[in-house]
Amino acid sequence: MTCAFVRLCTAAALAAIALGLPCRAAAAPQPPPEPRSAVVLYEQFCAGCHGDRMEGGKARGFVSRGDAVPPGAEALARAIRQGDDKAGMPAFGAVLRDAEVHALVALIRDVAGRAQSPRAERAREIPTAVQHSAEHRYRIETLARGLDVPWSIAFLPDGRLLFTERSGDLFVMRARRGRWGAPRRIAGVPPVWVEHEAGLMSVLPHPDFAHNRWLYLSLSDRPRPRGDTHPGTNLKIIRARLQGHRLVDHQTVYAAPAHTYSDKGINFGGRLLFDGPHLFFSFGERGETGQAQRLDLPNGKLHRVFDDGRIPPGNPFAGRAGAVGSIWTFGHRNPQGLARNPADGRLWASEHGPRGGDELNHIRRGRNYGWPLATHGMNYDGTPVSAHTRWPGTEAPVLHWTPSIAVSALHFYGGDAFPGWKQQLFIGSLGEQELIRAVVDGRRIVHQEVLLKDMGRVRDIATGPDGLLYLALEMPHEPSVIVRLVPAESPGNDGRADAPW
Repeated sequence: MTCAFVRLCTAAALAAIALGLPCRAAAAPQPPPEPRSAVVLYEQFCAGCHGDRMEGGKARGFVSRGDAVPPGAEALARAIRQGDDKAGMPAFGAVLRDAEVHALVALIRDVAGRAQSPRAERAREIPTAVQHSAEHRYRIETLARGLDVPWSIAFLPDGRLLFTERSGDLFVMRARRGRWGAPRRIAGVPPVWVEHEAGLMSVLPHPDFAHNRWLYLSLSDRPRPRGDTHPGTNLKIIRARLQGHRLVDHQTVYAAPAHTYSDKGINFGGRLLFDGPHLFFSFGERGETGQAQRLDLPNGKLHRVFDDGRIPPGNPFAGRAGAVGSIWTFGHRNPQGLARNPADGRLWASEHGPRGGDELNHIRRGRNYGWPLATHGMNYDGTPVSAHTRWPGTEAPVLHWTPSIAVSALHFYGGDAFPGWKQQLFIGSLGEQELIRAVVDGRRIVHQEVLLKDMGRVRDIATGPDGLLYLALEMPHEPSVIVRLVPAESPGNDGRADAPW
């Protein structure tokens, strides 16, 4: 940042300039009681030099396309606070609160990042040509078409593929002689409330499904109204046995307390993961900023229960007065992905930030992951969430993304079809429509590669019993699909269903 921010649109600053005083000596207005929007601050202090749209003017612009890297957060914050005498840029440390500086940095990096990688309004057509990556050549085969937001995919021990649609349906598909049949609806799914982000979310078979037939579902529960008032909605985990093509013997594994139900249709979390006898599930903060820090409330947490919903005695807050015993970690905003590294057993989670600040976290028992005390993002209206990207006693993310990529599912590839990808972490993105391959070394990510771009919002990722990589792709403005990645050297097989769906 070389020259900037000289447009101080206040009477005090203009008077100081007229008297020939240095701009930094102008009588700075006192910070208002509430932090101001970063958009307003940029227009007031930055646009005169950097351009109304950050395209540049007297000073450098932040918007560029191609290989230009958006300015680093620390360098931006330092320049805003301290100024640059040689470039004629005043210091704003006395004018802006720390939270306002943080929000202004997030805004600049958000806009700059989006300009560098513009988002596609529509997904590209699934290519038929061989695709190339650093480790493997592969083709993309479409298995099911015409779907309505396929949220989750999972495999049964006999090789059948399950998937959910957020609109409330559960389907099963079977492959015969290398060809996948049309999806078949499974009856007996409980009613779900479908609005905004609410609906049917994860499906997950019990580790011993071959003997007990249990399937687990996460969904948005909305009880019937009582009189003139509606109790709202919240996350619920149920299980039921799969009998033919119907769910029977329904049981509630987890239900949020009635007083936590809300009319907000956002930030449910809803991802499920088995680790031995324990079921982990993510629970978003439901738009109630600050509640993720409260141990007496379930939202904004990762939870661990036994397969029937009982609280394991080894949970960090089990038995603590006033605390929710199922909590495993807290301080989360909206965790969308959960995965266990088979190489070392470590648990990983991805979560949505607000505007900026998406995170990939290494999950450790009982730890606080900081939301909303520390974040790399800001509120959607440009106002600050926090003045801090780090907070004492909280865990910093392993990776964070600004602008947000709307990070989604996580999956450690466990097949043999792609040996170079074995036990590597695959990360989905909704906003950027990306599938990211990440090489994990202990608690670090040491390499990343984008495999798919602008081919659909990656809702879920799974390794099939055939060793191939399966994806649920939500297509913006058109019906969605389930695809798989196949080594380019494999025999030709279009992978399409016997009949269109």
